[in-house]
Amino acid sequence: MRTPPTRVAAALAVVAVLALVAVAAGAPPLFADESPDGADRADDPTTAGTVGYVEGYWYDDELPVDEGDDAVVEDDELEAVVYRSMARVEKIRGLTFEDDVPVEVISREEFRSQDSAFVDSNESQQRVRNVTYEALFMVDAETNATTELQSIYGGSVEGYYEPSTDRIVIVSNTPDRLELDEIVLGHELTHALQDQQFDLSNYERATIDQEAAENGLIEGDAVSVETEYERRCGTDWECLPDDDSDGEAPSNWGLYLTLYQPYSDGPAYVDHVRESGDGWSAVNDRYEDPPTSSSTVIHREDRDPVDVSVADRSNESWQPLEVGGEVATETVGEGAMVAMFANGAFEPGQSSVLSREAVLGDDPTTFDYNQSYTDGWAGDELVTYASADADGNASADTGYVWETEWRSADHAREFAGAYVELLENHGADPVEDRQDTYAIDDEGYPGAYFLERDGETVRIVHAPSVAALDGLSAGAAPTGEDTIERVDGTDSAEEEDEDTAEADDSLPGFAVPGTGAAVAIALLAARARARRLGAEREAGSDSSPRTAPVTDASPPSTPAEPDAGLEWADGGRSARGRA
Repeated sequence: MRTPPTRVAAALAVVAVLALVAVAAGAPPLFADESPDGADRADDPTTAGTVGYVEGYWYDDELPVDEGDDAVVEDDELEAVVYRSMARVEKIRGLTFEDDVPVEVISREEFRSQDSAFVDSNESQQRVRNVTYEALFMVDAETNATTELQSIYGGSVEGYYEPSTDRIVIVSNTPDRLELDEIVLGHELTHALQDQQFDLSNYERATIDQEAAENGLIEGDAVSVETEYERRCGTDWECLPDDDSDGEAPSNWGLYLTLYQPYSDGPAYVDHVRESGDGWSAVNDRYEDPPTSSSTVIHREDRDPVDVSVADRSNESWQPLEVGGEVATETVGEGAMVAMFANGAFEPGQSSVLSREAVLGDDPTTFDYNQSYTDGWAGDELVTYASADADGNASADTGYVWETEWRSADHAREFAGAYVELLENHGADPVEDRQDTYAIDDEGYPGAYFLERDGETVRIVHAPSVAALDGLSAGAAPTGEDTIERVDGTDSAEEEDEDTAEADDSLPGFAVPGTGAAVAIALLAARARARRLGAEREAGSDSSPRTAPVTDASPPSTPAEPDAGLEWADGGRSARGRA
Protein backbone atom coordinates (compact mmCIF):
# COMPACT_ATOMS: atom_id res chain seq x y z
CA MET A 1 0.00 0.00 0.00
CA ARG A 2 1.21 3.50 -0.66
CA THR A 3 2.17 5.87 2.10
CA PRO A 4 3.42 8.88 0.14
CA PRO A 5 5.59 11.38 1.99
CA THR A 6 2.94 14.07 1.64
CA ARG A 7 0.48 11.98 3.62
CA VAL A 8 0.30 11.64 7.37
CA ALA A 9 0.47 7.91 7.95
CA ALA A 10 -1.30 6.01 10.70
CA ALA A 11 -0.70 2.34 11.43
CA LEU A 12 -3.68 0.13 11.98
CA ALA A 13 -3.82 -1.35 15.47
CA VAL A 14 -7.20 -2.67 16.40
CA VAL A 15 -10.30 -3.96 14.76
CA ALA A 16 -13.31 -2.97 16.80
CA VAL A 17 -16.96 -3.82 16.99
CA LEU A 18 -19.14 -1.44 15.12
CA ALA A 19 -20.20 -4.08 12.67
CA LEU A 20 -23.89 -4.31 12.50
CA VAL A 21 -25.26 -5.94 9.43
CA ALA A 22 -28.06 -8.30 10.37
CA VAL A 23 -29.94 -10.96 8.44
CA ALA A 24 -33.69 -10.98 8.10
CA ALA A 25 -35.34 -14.22 9.09
CA GLY A 26 -35.62 -16.59 6.19
CA ALA A 27 -32.95 -14.90 4.07
CA PRO A 28 -31.39 -17.19 1.45
CA PRO A 29 -28.01 -18.74 2.29
CA LEU A 30 -24.97 -16.86 1.05
CA PHE A 31 -22.84 -19.98 1.01
CA ALA A 32 -25.05 -22.56 -0.63
CA ASP A 33 -22.09 -24.30 -2.25
CA GLU A 34 -20.92 -25.76 1.07
CA SER A 35 -21.66 -29.27 2.24
CA PRO A 36 -24.49 -29.75 4.73
CA ASP A 37 -23.63 -29.40 8.41
CA GLY A 38 -22.40 -32.65 9.89
CA ALA A 39 -21.81 -34.27 6.49
CA ASP A 40 -18.07 -33.76 6.30
CA ARG A 41 -16.64 -34.67 9.70
CA ALA A 42 -13.21 -36.20 9.42
CA ASP A 43 -12.55 -39.43 11.29
CA ASP A 44 -9.33 -38.10 12.81
CA PRO A 45 -9.71 -34.32 12.93
CA THR A 46 -6.89 -31.98 13.86
CA THR A 47 -7.08 -28.32 14.80
CA ALA A 48 -4.52 -27.32 12.20
CA GLY A 49 -5.73 -29.50 9.37
CA THR A 50 -9.51 -29.74 9.71
CA VAL A 51 -11.84 -26.90 8.79
CA GLY A 52 -14.62 -26.55 11.37
CA TYR A 53 -12.79 -28.27 14.23
CA VAL A 54 -10.80 -26.48 16.95
CA GLU A 55 -9.29 -28.04 20.08
CA GLY A 56 -11.87 -30.79 20.41
CA TYR A 57 -14.91 -28.74 19.40
CA TRP A 58 -16.84 -29.06 16.15
CA TYR A 59 -18.73 -26.16 14.60
CA ASP A 60 -22.12 -27.79 15.23
CA ASP A 61 -21.52 -28.99 18.78
CA GLU A 62 -24.09 -28.08 21.40
CA LEU A 63 -22.97 -26.59 24.72
CA PRO A 64 -24.83 -26.43 28.05
CA VAL A 65 -24.57 -22.64 27.99
CA ASP A 66 -26.82 -22.60 24.91
CA GLU A 67 -29.75 -23.52 27.14
CA GLY A 68 -29.43 -20.48 29.40
CA ASP A 69 -32.03 -17.76 29.76
CA ASP A 70 -29.51 -15.06 28.92
CA ALA A 71 -26.14 -14.61 27.27
CA VAL A 72 -24.13 -14.81 30.48
CA VAL A 73 -20.97 -16.89 30.03
CA GLU A 74 -19.07 -17.92 33.14
CA ASP A 75 -15.28 -18.05 33.19
CA ASP A 76 -15.20 -21.84 33.02
CA GLU A 77 -17.54 -21.79 29.99
CA LEU A 78 -15.75 -19.17 27.92
CA GLU A 79 -13.07 -21.41 26.42
CA ALA A 80 -15.58 -23.84 24.94
CA VAL A 81 -17.66 -20.99 23.51
CA VAL A 82 -14.59 -19.42 21.90
CA TYR A 83 -13.29 -22.67 20.39
CA ARG A 84 -16.70 -23.55 18.97
CA SER A 85 -17.06 -20.07 17.54
CA MET A 86 -13.61 -20.37 15.94
CA ALA A 87 -14.72 -23.64 14.36
CA ARG A 88 -17.87 -21.98 13.05
CA VAL A 89 -15.93 -19.12 11.48
CA GLU A 90 -13.66 -21.70 9.83
CA LYS A 91 -16.65 -23.61 8.51
CA ILE A 92 -18.08 -20.51 6.86
CA ARG A 93 -14.82 -19.02 5.63
CA GLY A 94 -13.07 -22.22 4.55
CA LEU A 95 -9.79 -21.34 6.30
CA THR A 96 -8.22 -22.61 9.52
CA PHE A 97 -6.82 -20.73 12.47
CA GLU A 98 -3.09 -21.10 12.98
CA ASP A 99 -3.07 -20.04 16.64
CA ASP A 100 -5.33 -19.62 19.65
CA VAL A 101 -7.05 -16.28 20.07
CA PRO A 102 -7.17 -15.07 23.68
CA VAL A 103 -10.47 -13.45 24.65
CA GLU A 104 -10.85 -11.22 27.68
CA VAL A 105 -13.47 -8.89 29.07
CA ILE A 106 -12.98 -5.40 30.46
CA SER A 107 -15.44 -2.97 32.00
CA ARG A 108 -16.88 -0.01 30.17
CA GLU A 109 -15.09 2.25 32.65
CA GLU A 110 -11.73 0.64 31.92
CA PHE A 111 -12.29 0.97 28.19
CA ARG A 112 -13.23 4.64 28.48
CA SER A 113 -10.02 5.25 30.38
CA GLN A 114 -7.96 3.91 27.50
CA ASP A 115 -10.08 4.82 24.49
CA SER A 116 -7.63 7.59 23.61
CA ALA A 117 -5.65 4.81 21.97
CA PHE A 118 -8.18 4.91 19.17
CA VAL A 119 -7.71 8.58 18.43
CA ASP A 120 -4.45 9.44 20.17
CA SER A 121 -2.24 12.06 18.54
CA ASN A 122 0.02 15.00 19.21
CA GLU A 123 -0.98 18.66 18.96
CA SER A 124 -0.17 18.99 15.25
CA GLN A 125 -2.08 15.85 14.37
CA GLN A 126 -5.09 17.02 16.35
CA ARG A 127 -4.94 20.33 14.54
CA VAL A 128 -4.98 18.61 11.17
CA ARG A 129 -7.85 16.40 12.29
CA ASN A 130 -9.85 19.40 13.46
CA VAL A 131 -9.37 21.22 10.15
CA THR A 132 -10.20 18.11 8.11
CA TYR A 133 -13.53 17.47 9.81
CA GLU A 134 -14.31 21.18 9.88
CA ALA A 135 -13.82 21.19 6.10
CA LEU A 136 -16.38 18.38 5.94
CA PHE A 137 -18.79 20.40 8.14
CA MET A 138 -18.82 17.57 10.68
CA VAL A 139 -16.98 19.15 13.62
CA ASP A 140 -17.33 22.89 14.10
CA ALA A 141 -14.63 25.37 15.03
CA GLU A 142 -15.59 25.29 18.71
CA THR A 143 -15.37 21.50 19.01
CA ASN A 144 -12.40 19.17 19.24
CA ALA A 145 -12.60 16.36 16.69
CA THR A 146 -10.61 14.03 18.94
CA THR A 147 -13.14 14.52 21.72
CA GLU A 148 -15.97 13.79 19.30
CA LEU A 149 -14.36 10.55 18.20
CA GLN A 150 -13.64 9.49 21.77
CA SER A 151 -17.26 10.13 22.65
CA ILE A 152 -18.42 7.85 19.85
CA TYR A 153 -16.04 5.03 20.75
CA GLY A 154 -16.26 5.30 24.53
CA GLY A 155 -19.98 4.60 24.64
CA SER A 156 -20.37 2.38 21.59
CA VAL A 157 -17.57 -0.13 21.13
CA GLU A 158 -18.61 -3.59 22.28
CA GLY A 159 -15.36 -5.34 21.47
CA TYR A 160 -12.30 -5.31 19.28
CA TYR A 161 -9.47 -7.40 17.93
CA GLU A 162 -5.97 -6.18 18.77
CA PRO A 163 -3.41 -7.53 16.30
CA SER A 164 -0.42 -6.37 18.36
CA THR A 165 -1.41 -8.86 21.08
CA ASP A 166 -3.49 -11.23 18.90
CA ARG A 167 -6.33 -10.93 21.38
CA ILE A 168 -10.01 -10.06 21.38
CA VAL A 169 -11.33 -7.72 24.05
CA ILE A 170 -15.02 -7.66 24.93
CA VAL A 171 -16.24 -4.44 26.48
CA SER A 172 -18.94 -5.24 29.00
CA ASN A 173 -21.27 -3.10 31.06
CA THR A 174 -21.46 -6.00 33.55
CA PRO A 175 -17.97 -7.54 33.61
CA ASP A 176 -18.69 -9.71 36.65
CA ARG A 177 -21.50 -11.40 34.75
CA LEU A 178 -20.37 -11.26 31.15
CA GLU A 179 -23.12 -11.27 28.57
CA LEU A 180 -21.50 -12.37 25.36
CA ASP A 181 -23.04 -11.82 21.95
CA GLU A 182 -21.86 -14.83 19.99
CA ILE A 183 -22.29 -13.04 16.66
CA VAL A 184 -20.02 -10.21 17.79
CA LEU A 185 -17.48 -12.79 18.89
CA GLY A 186 -17.70 -14.45 15.47
CA HIS A 187 -17.11 -11.11 13.74
CA GLU A 188 -14.00 -10.40 15.82
CA LEU A 189 -12.71 -13.94 15.35
CA THR A 190 -13.01 -13.38 11.61
CA HIS A 191 -10.60 -10.46 12.00
CA ALA A 192 -8.23 -12.70 13.95
CA LEU A 193 -8.44 -15.26 11.13
CA GLN A 194 -7.76 -12.53 8.56
CA ASP A 195 -4.73 -11.41 10.54
CA GLN A 196 -3.33 -14.93 10.78
CA GLN A 197 -3.88 -15.65 7.10
CA PHE A 198 -3.26 -12.27 5.45
CA ASP A 199 -1.37 -10.17 8.04
CA LEU A 200 -3.47 -7.09 8.64
CA SER A 201 -0.37 -5.14 9.63
CA ASN A 202 0.23 -4.66 5.89
CA TYR A 203 -2.65 -2.20 5.79
CA GLU A 204 -1.69 1.26 6.98
CA ARG A 205 -4.52 3.72 6.55
CA ALA A 206 -2.67 6.79 5.34
CA THR A 207 -5.84 8.70 4.45
CA ILE A 208 -9.55 8.64 5.24
CA ASP A 209 -10.29 7.27 1.77
CA GLN A 210 -7.58 4.62 1.80
CA GLU A 211 -8.82 3.44 5.16
CA ALA A 212 -12.39 3.23 3.92
CA ALA A 213 -11.27 1.34 0.80
CA GLU A 214 -9.33 -1.32 2.67
CA ASN A 215 -12.01 -1.53 5.34
CA GLY A 216 -14.47 -2.25 2.57
CA LEU A 217 -12.62 -5.50 1.92
CA ILE A 218 -11.75 -6.41 5.51
CA GLU A 219 -15.05 -5.43 7.10
CA GLY A 220 -17.04 -6.61 4.10
CA ASP A 221 -15.44 -10.03 4.57
CA ALA A 222 -16.13 -10.06 8.32
CA VAL A 223 -19.71 -8.84 7.99
CA SER A 224 -20.41 -11.46 5.30
CA VAL A 225 -19.18 -14.18 7.66
CA GLU A 226 -21.10 -12.63 10.54
CA THR A 227 -24.30 -12.53 8.50
CA GLU A 228 -24.06 -16.19 7.55
CA TYR A 229 -23.12 -17.08 11.13
CA GLU A 230 -26.26 -15.38 12.37
CA ARG A 231 -28.42 -17.08 9.75
CA ARG A 232 -27.16 -20.51 10.79
CA CYS A 233 -27.81 -19.68 14.44
CA GLY A 234 -31.43 -19.33 13.45
CA THR A 235 -31.60 -22.56 11.45
CA ASP A 236 -28.73 -25.05 11.82
CA TRP A 237 -26.76 -24.33 14.99
CA GLU A 238 -27.46 -24.05 18.68
CA CYS A 239 -26.11 -20.68 19.78
CA LEU A 240 -26.02 -18.45 22.83
CA PRO A 241 -29.23 -16.53 23.52
CA ASP A 242 -29.38 -13.07 22.00
CA ASP A 243 -27.82 -10.24 23.92
CA ASP A 244 -30.58 -7.65 23.61
CA SER A 245 -28.77 -4.74 25.26
CA ASP A 246 -29.12 -1.21 23.97
CA GLY A 247 -26.39 1.18 22.95
CA GLU A 248 -26.17 4.89 22.38
CA ALA A 249 -27.35 7.04 19.51
CA PRO A 250 -24.48 8.56 17.51
CA SER A 251 -23.20 11.75 19.04
CA ASN A 252 -22.05 12.97 15.64
CA TRP A 253 -23.89 11.86 12.51
CA GLY A 254 -21.28 13.08 10.07
CA LEU A 255 -18.51 11.06 11.68
CA TYR A 256 -20.82 8.09 12.06
CA LEU A 257 -21.79 8.08 8.39
CA THR A 258 -18.12 8.33 7.44
CA LEU A 259 -17.24 5.36 9.64
CA TYR A 260 -20.17 3.28 8.50
CA GLN A 261 -19.56 3.32 4.75
CA PRO A 262 -17.30 0.20 4.62
CA TYR A 263 -19.87 -1.75 6.64
CA SER A 264 -22.71 -0.63 4.41
CA ASP A 265 -21.02 -1.27 1.04
CA GLY A 266 -18.32 -3.78 1.97
CA PRO A 267 -20.51 -6.92 2.11
CA ALA A 268 -21.93 -6.27 -1.38
CA TYR A 269 -18.42 -5.60 -2.65
CA VAL A 270 -17.14 -8.89 -1.21
CA ASP A 271 -20.16 -10.73 -2.61
CA HIS A 272 -19.38 -9.20 -6.02
CA VAL A 273 -15.77 -10.39 -5.79
CA ARG A 274 -16.91 -13.90 -4.88
CA GLU A 275 -19.43 -14.10 -7.70
CA SER A 276 -17.05 -12.64 -10.28
CA GLY A 277 -14.20 -14.94 -9.37
CA ASP A 278 -13.60 -18.29 -7.73
CA GLY A 279 -15.66 -17.79 -4.58
CA TRP A 280 -13.72 -17.19 -1.40
CA SER A 281 -10.44 -17.78 -3.23
CA ALA A 282 -11.08 -14.59 -5.18
CA VAL A 283 -11.61 -12.71 -1.92
CA ASN A 284 -8.38 -14.16 -0.54
CA ASP A 285 -6.55 -12.87 -3.60
CA ARG A 286 -7.88 -9.36 -3.02
CA TYR A 287 -5.85 -9.11 0.17
CA GLU A 288 -2.81 -8.95 -2.09
CA ASP A 289 -4.50 -6.25 -4.18
CA PRO A 290 -7.01 -4.40 -1.96
CA PRO A 291 -9.31 -1.66 -3.23
CA THR A 292 -7.62 1.72 -3.53
CA SER A 293 -10.63 4.00 -3.03
CA SER A 294 -13.99 4.00 -1.32
CA SER A 295 -15.41 4.52 -4.83
CA THR A 296 -14.25 1.03 -5.76
CA VAL A 297 -16.24 -0.42 -2.88
CA ILE A 298 -19.31 1.76 -3.45
CA HIS A 299 -19.56 1.05 -7.17
CA ARG A 300 -18.05 -2.46 -7.13
CA GLU A 301 -15.67 -1.68 -9.95
CA ASP A 302 -12.01 -0.74 -9.91
CA ARG A 303 -11.70 3.02 -9.57
CA ASP A 304 -8.11 3.90 -8.81
CA PRO A 305 -7.81 7.52 -7.68
CA VAL A 306 -5.93 9.99 -9.82
CA ASP A 307 -2.96 11.72 -8.25
CA VAL A 308 -3.94 15.13 -6.88
CA SER A 309 -1.26 17.46 -5.57
CA VAL A 310 -2.19 20.88 -4.20
CA ALA A 311 0.23 23.52 -5.42
CA ASP A 312 1.33 25.86 -2.64
CA ARG A 313 0.25 29.39 -3.62
CA SER A 314 0.47 30.94 -0.15
CA ASN A 315 2.42 34.04 0.78
CA GLU A 316 4.63 34.58 3.80
CA SER A 317 1.59 34.96 6.07
CA TRP A 318 0.66 31.28 5.69
CA GLN A 319 2.49 27.98 5.62
CA PRO A 320 1.39 24.38 5.09
CA LEU A 321 1.13 22.61 8.42
CA GLU A 322 3.69 19.84 8.85
CA VAL A 323 3.52 16.64 10.87
CA GLY A 324 6.72 14.70 11.38
CA GLY A 325 8.58 17.04 9.05
CA GLU A 326 6.21 16.49 6.13
CA VAL A 327 3.30 18.53 4.82
CA ALA A 328 0.06 17.21 6.32
CA THR A 329 -2.39 16.21 3.61
CA GLU A 330 -5.60 14.21 3.55
CA THR A 331 -7.65 12.43 0.90
CA VAL A 332 -11.28 12.39 1.94
CA GLY A 333 -12.81 10.25 -0.80
CA GLU A 334 -16.29 9.65 -2.11
CA GLY A 335 -17.68 7.96 0.99
CA ALA A 336 -16.83 10.84 3.33
CA MET A 337 -18.16 13.37 0.80
CA VAL A 338 -21.53 11.60 0.84
CA ALA A 339 -21.44 11.74 4.65
CA MET A 340 -20.73 15.48 4.39
CA PHE A 341 -23.77 16.10 2.21
CA ALA A 342 -25.98 13.78 4.29
CA ASN A 343 -24.98 15.23 7.66
CA GLY A 344 -28.09 16.68 9.28
CA ALA A 345 -30.52 14.50 7.33
CA PHE A 346 -31.38 12.40 10.39
CA GLU A 347 -31.72 15.26 12.86
CA PRO A 348 -35.10 17.04 12.91
CA GLY A 349 -34.77 20.74 12.21
CA GLN A 350 -31.38 20.44 10.51
CA SER A 351 -30.71 21.12 6.83
CA SER A 352 -28.82 18.75 4.56
CA VAL A 353 -27.97 18.56 0.89
CA LEU A 354 -29.10 14.93 0.75
CA SER A 355 -32.42 14.02 2.32
CA ARG A 356 -32.84 11.04 4.62
CA GLU A 357 -34.88 9.23 2.00
CA ALA A 358 -32.07 9.70 -0.53
CA VAL A 359 -29.52 8.29 1.90
CA LEU A 360 -31.42 5.36 3.38
CA GLY A 361 -30.57 2.04 1.74
CA ASP A 362 -32.82 -0.75 0.61
CA ASP A 363 -32.78 -2.54 3.98
CA PRO A 364 -32.42 -1.66 7.67
CA THR A 365 -28.65 -2.14 7.65
CA THR A 366 -27.44 0.05 4.80
CA PHE A 367 -27.14 3.62 3.62
CA ASP A 368 -26.96 4.55 -0.05
CA TYR A 369 -23.53 6.04 -0.73
CA ASN A 370 -24.02 6.08 -4.50
CA GLN A 371 -25.15 9.67 -4.98
CA SER A 372 -25.13 11.84 -8.09
CA TYR A 373 -23.28 14.73 -6.40
CA THR A 374 -20.30 12.53 -5.63
CA ASP A 375 -20.35 9.48 -7.91
CA GLY A 376 -17.96 11.13 -10.36
CA TRP A 377 -15.19 11.45 -7.76
CA ALA A 378 -11.74 10.77 -9.21
CA GLY A 379 -9.44 12.04 -6.45
CA ASP A 380 -8.88 14.79 -3.91
CA GLU A 381 -6.29 16.28 -1.60
CA LEU A 382 -6.78 18.62 1.35
CA VAL A 383 -3.84 20.61 2.71
CA THR A 384 -4.03 22.31 6.11
CA TYR A 385 -2.45 25.74 6.49
CA ALA A 386 -1.43 27.61 9.64
CA SER A 387 -0.92 31.32 10.06
CA ALA A 388 2.78 32.14 10.19
CA ASP A 389 2.31 34.06 13.43
CA ALA A 390 -0.12 31.61 15.03
CA ASP A 391 0.47 31.07 18.73
CA GLY A 392 -2.20 28.47 19.40
CA ASN A 393 -4.53 25.85 17.97
CA ALA A 394 -7.44 28.19 17.28
CA SER A 395 -9.56 27.92 14.15
CA ALA A 396 -8.76 31.59 13.43
CA ASP A 397 -5.14 30.57 12.85
CA THR A 398 -5.86 27.85 10.31
CA GLY A 399 -7.19 27.43 6.79
CA TYR A 400 -7.12 24.87 4.01
CA VAL A 401 -6.99 24.27 0.28
CA TRP A 402 -9.07 21.33 -0.88
CA GLU A 403 -8.61 20.31 -4.49
CA THR A 404 -10.95 17.72 -5.99
CA GLU A 405 -10.83 15.95 -9.35
CA TRP A 406 -13.86 14.54 -11.16
CA ARG A 407 -14.48 12.06 -13.95
CA SER A 408 -16.05 14.74 -16.14
CA ALA A 409 -16.75 18.47 -16.18
CA ASP A 410 -20.42 17.71 -15.52
CA HIS A 411 -19.51 15.77 -12.37
CA ALA A 412 -17.36 18.69 -11.22
CA ARG A 413 -20.22 21.10 -11.86
CA GLU A 414 -22.67 19.00 -9.88
CA PHE A 415 -20.34 18.68 -6.88
CA ALA A 416 -19.57 22.41 -6.86
CA GLY A 417 -23.25 23.28 -6.95
CA ALA A 418 -23.99 20.91 -4.08
CA TYR A 419 -21.15 22.45 -2.07
CA VAL A 420 -22.67 25.91 -2.55
CA GLU A 421 -25.93 24.55 -1.14
CA LEU A 422 -23.97 23.09 1.80
CA LEU A 423 -22.46 26.51 2.50
CA GLU A 424 -25.84 28.19 2.35
CA ASN A 425 -27.30 25.57 4.69
CA HIS A 426 -24.70 26.72 7.22
CA GLY A 427 -25.59 30.37 6.87
CA ALA A 428 -23.13 31.45 4.20
CA ASP A 429 -23.81 34.67 2.30
CA PRO A 430 -22.30 35.60 -1.06
CA VAL A 431 -19.59 38.24 -0.80
CA GLU A 432 -20.51 41.21 -2.94
CA ASP A 433 -18.35 41.77 -6.04
CA ARG A 434 -16.26 38.66 -5.31
CA GLN A 435 -16.50 35.68 -7.64
CA ASP A 436 -17.86 32.50 -6.02
CA THR A 437 -16.88 33.72 -2.56
CA TYR A 438 -18.97 33.20 0.58
CA ALA A 439 -18.72 34.23 4.21
CA ILE A 440 -20.13 32.63 7.36
CA ASP A 441 -20.40 34.82 10.45
CA ASP A 442 -21.70 32.42 13.10
CA GLU A 443 -19.53 30.51 15.56
CA GLY A 444 -19.94 27.10 13.95
CA TYR A 445 -17.96 27.33 10.72
CA PRO A 446 -16.87 30.98 10.55
CA GLY A 447 -14.70 32.48 7.85
CA ALA A 448 -14.53 32.88 4.09
CA TYR A 449 -14.86 30.26 1.37
CA PHE A 450 -13.82 30.52 -2.26
CA LEU A 451 -14.80 27.97 -4.90
CA GLU A 452 -13.12 27.63 -8.28
CA ARG A 453 -14.21 25.20 -10.98
CA ASP A 454 -11.95 24.59 -13.95
CA GLY A 455 -13.08 21.74 -16.17
CA GLU A 456 -12.84 18.59 -14.09
CA THR A 457 -11.25 20.33 -11.09
CA VAL A 458 -12.96 22.01 -8.14
CA ARG A 459 -10.79 23.91 -5.63
CA ILE A 460 -12.11 25.11 -2.29
CA VAL A 461 -10.11 27.63 -0.26
CA HIS A 462 -11.04 28.48 3.31
CA ALA A 463 -9.49 31.25 5.43
CA PRO A 464 -10.55 33.13 8.55
CA SER A 465 -11.58 36.17 6.48
CA VAL A 466 -12.18 37.26 2.90
CA ALA A 467 -9.04 39.39 3.06
CA ALA A 468 -6.96 36.35 4.03
CA LEU A 469 -8.07 34.17 1.09
CA ASP A 470 -5.64 35.60 -1.45
CA GLY A 471 -2.74 35.27 0.98
CA LEU A 472 -3.50 31.63 1.59
CA SER A 473 -3.95 30.85 -2.11
CA ALA A 474 -2.95 33.52 -4.63
CA GLY A 475 -5.80 34.46 -6.94
CA ALA A 476 -8.56 33.32 -4.58
CA ALA A 477 -11.70 35.49 -4.32
CA PRO A 478 -11.18 37.67 -7.40
CA THR A 479 -13.65 40.39 -8.31
CA GLY A 480 -16.35 39.30 -10.72
CA GLU A 481 -19.67 37.53 -11.11
CA ASP A 482 -20.44 34.10 -9.68
CA THR A 483 -19.92 31.18 -12.07
CA ILE A 484 -21.09 28.30 -9.88
CA GLU A 485 -24.80 27.77 -9.49
CA ARG A 486 -26.46 26.28 -6.47
CA VAL A 487 -28.01 22.89 -7.21
CA ASP A 488 -31.69 22.22 -6.77
CA GLY A 489 -31.26 20.43 -3.47
CA THR A 490 -33.23 17.40 -2.41
CA ASP A 491 -35.60 17.66 0.51
CA SER A 492 -33.65 18.34 3.66
CA ALA A 493 -34.50 17.18 7.13
CA GLU A 494 -35.47 20.75 7.93
CA GLU A 495 -38.04 20.75 5.13
CA GLU A 496 -39.74 17.52 6.09
CA ASP A 497 -43.01 17.84 7.92
CA GLU A 498 -43.28 17.34 11.63
CA ASP A 499 -44.95 13.95 11.36
CA THR A 500 -42.10 12.60 9.25
CA ALA A 501 -39.52 13.99 11.65
CA GLU A 502 -41.23 12.26 14.56
CA ALA A 503 -41.61 8.99 12.67
CA ASP A 504 -37.94 9.01 11.78
CA ASP A 505 -36.89 9.22 15.39
CA SER A 506 -35.57 5.83 14.31
CA LEU A 507 -33.11 5.14 11.55
CA PRO A 508 -31.65 1.93 10.15
CA GLY A 509 -30.55 -0.09 13.12
CA PHE A 510 -31.55 2.48 15.70
CA ALA A 511 -35.03 1.83 16.84
CA VAL A 512 -38.15 -0.29 16.61
CA PRO A 513 -41.63 0.35 17.95
CA GLY A 514 -41.48 1.02 21.65
CA THR A 515 -37.78 1.74 21.88
CA GLY A 516 -37.59 5.38 20.78
CA ALA A 517 -34.33 6.75 19.45
CA ALA A 518 -31.65 4.35 20.53
CA VAL A 519 -28.38 2.87 19.38
CA ALA A 520 -26.06 3.73 16.63
CA ILE A 521 -22.62 2.26 16.58
CA ALA A 522 -23.21 -0.40 19.22
CA LEU A 523 -23.24 -3.58 17.21
CA LEU A 524 -25.26 -5.62 19.66
CA ALA A 525 -28.26 -3.34 19.94
CA ALA A 526 -28.26 -2.67 16.24
CA ARG A 527 -28.33 -6.33 15.41
CA ALA A 528 -31.25 -6.97 17.70
CA ARG A 529 -33.25 -4.18 16.12
CA ALA A 530 -32.48 -5.29 12.61
CA ARG A 531 -33.54 -8.83 13.51
CA ARG A 532 -36.87 -7.57 14.75
CA LEU A 533 -37.37 -5.42 11.69
CA GLY A 534 -36.61 -8.42 9.51
CA ALA A 535 -39.07 -10.55 11.42
CA GLU A 536 -41.75 -7.88 11.10
CA ARG A 537 -41.17 -7.57 7.37
CA GLU A 538 -41.24 -11.35 7.04
CA ALA A 539 -44.65 -11.24 8.71
CA GLY A 540 -45.80 -8.58 6.28
CA SER A 541 -45.79 -5.64 8.69
CA ASP A 542 -45.27 -2.18 7.22
CA SER A 543 -45.72 -0.33 10.48
CA SER A 544 -42.09 -0.19 11.54
CA PRO A 545 -40.35 3.11 10.91
CA ARG A 546 -37.25 3.10 8.77
CA THR A 547 -34.18 3.04 10.94
CA ALA A 548 -30.58 3.94 10.24
CA PRO A 549 -28.02 1.16 10.02
CA VAL A 550 -25.81 0.45 12.96
CA THR A 551 -22.29 -0.87 12.65
CA ASP A 552 -19.35 -2.73 13.95
CA ALA A 553 -17.12 -0.01 12.61
CA SER A 554 -13.51 0.97 12.55
CA PRO A 555 -12.63 4.48 13.71
CA PRO A 556 -12.20 7.21 11.15
CA SER A 557 -8.94 8.09 9.60
CA THR A 558 -6.80 9.92 12.08
CA PRO A 559 -3.58 11.60 11.04
CA ALA A 560 -0.58 10.23 12.89
CA GLU A 561 3.16 10.34 12.81
CA PRO A 562 4.57 8.08 10.08
CA ASP A 563 4.71 4.51 11.36
CA ALA A 564 3.01 5.49 14.60
CA GLY A 565 1.22 2.48 16.05
CA LEU A 566 -2.23 3.83 16.80
CA GLU A 567 -4.78 1.42 18.16
CA TRP A 568 -8.44 1.44 17.30
CA ALA A 569 -11.57 -0.35 18.29
CA ASP A 570 -13.80 -1.77 15.61
CA GLY A 571 -14.84 1.57 14.55
CA GLY A 572 -11.74 3.52 13.57
CA ARG A 573 -8.32 3.56 12.03
CA SER A 574 -6.12 1.12 13.76
CA ALA A 575 -2.62 -0.07 13.50
CA ARG A 576 -4.14 -3.23 12.28
CA GLY A 577 -7.52 -4.04 13.41
CA ARG A 578 -11.14 -3.81 12.79
CA ALA A 579 -14.43 -4.16 14.37
